[in-house]
Amino acid sequence: MTDSVDPTRRRYSPQTELIHGGIQRSQHGETAEALYLTSGYVYDSAEQAAARMSGDEPGFVYSRYANPTVRMLEDRLAMIEGAETCRITASGMGAINAALMSSLRTGDRVVAASALFGSCRWIIGTLMPRYGIETEFVQGDDMDAWAEALSTPAKIVLVESPANPMLDGVDIPAVAEMAHKAGAKLVVDNVFATPMLQKPLELGADVIAYSATKHMDGQGRVLAGAILGKTDWIEEHVDPFIRHTGPAVSPFNAWVVLKGLETLDLRVQRATSNAAHLADAVAGHPKVKAVRYPGRKDHPHHEVLMAQMKAGGTLIALSLNGARAEAFRFLNALTLIRISNNLGDSKSLACHPASTTHRALSDEERAAMGLDDSWVRLSIGLEDPADLERDLMAALDAI
Repeated sequence: MTDSVDPTRRRYSPQTELIHGGIQRSQHGETAEALYLTSGYVYDSAEQAAARMSGDEPGFVYSRYANPTVRMLEDRLAMIEGAETCRITASGMGAINAALMSSLRTGDRVVAASALFGSCRWIIGTLMPRYGIETEFVQGDDMDAWAEALSTPAKIVLVESPANPMLDGVDIPAVAEMAHKAGAKLVVDNVFATPMLQKPLELGADVIAYSATKHMDGQGRVLAGAILGKTDWIEEHVDPFIRHTGPAVSPFNAWVVLKGLETLDLRVQRATSNAAHLADAVAGHPKVKAVRYPGRKDHPHHEVLMAQMKAGGTLIALSLNGARAEAFRFLNALTLIRISNNLGDSKSLACHPASTTHRALSDEERAAMGLDDSWVRLSIGLEDPADLERDLMAALDAI
């Protein structure tokens, strides 16, 4: 292969790297990234096979370990984030699980913000204790609670900011400083902000995790996840975990995400503009009790979020006057915006978190997050904002 990534090459802006970063062209000189749909690789000799497997000779040995198409995606994302190394997994939860579990042992301690995606809460609250890992949840905006929790040594700290589903903000630099003093690595799930709006490594994070299913593909086609951080940590912990437990991404899915990255910046800009407009438009409606959008000054964590993000992002959370019945009536009245638990799509989507993405949590856990049946999460897409506004207003009027 030619045009492999050169560490001495000129660094371009993230918008340029989204298109050109990490390309490795074959001898054919193709314009688009090559798709290598292969599970294995052949060798010129038994000696070469042995040298590849031992790591004495560079090259691919099995697509569960690495693949040329996947490697291009890893290199591109690392360039965009300013990370040393990236590893791609089969899904976003595959990335979170590998980023967390790969370095943990019985007796270790994990501290996490209470506002997390439901499956992340399950890993920390249910799975980890089964293996003798101590876990603690902290209210994300309570600096005193963070200080108390991290006055005891820890191994991993996990936050989402903005968090799923109510867009809570966490002061990443402040938590990073406390985590490091406690001996912990700070892992940030950056899926809501995307690398276009927030750079956690620049804020003090050690590891970033993504569901590339969301904005990176952004068109509802494939599953993929990403882990980014320092090379030595990923090679020591993440690589053996992925190699032996098998959350490998399909090369086809990696190729689809590669093509999605080419328009990521444009799509995030348009969806963010739409979301900001719609958050303002619905805020005064009599059926809306509260609007949460990071770019609005009435968001309880507006200052923290806007100190870390370039703009408010593509997600809105609405609390409606009423409870589940009113939320369902609103969702069922939408005609353009569709009901789905996915997000970060070109199409605008809406869901009721308490009965979908966070349904497995107890009433007490949801209450700790401030999540009740009145909340609806909106993922805003690329449609004409006037059409979206009419759809939202009509659905609100139908409650």
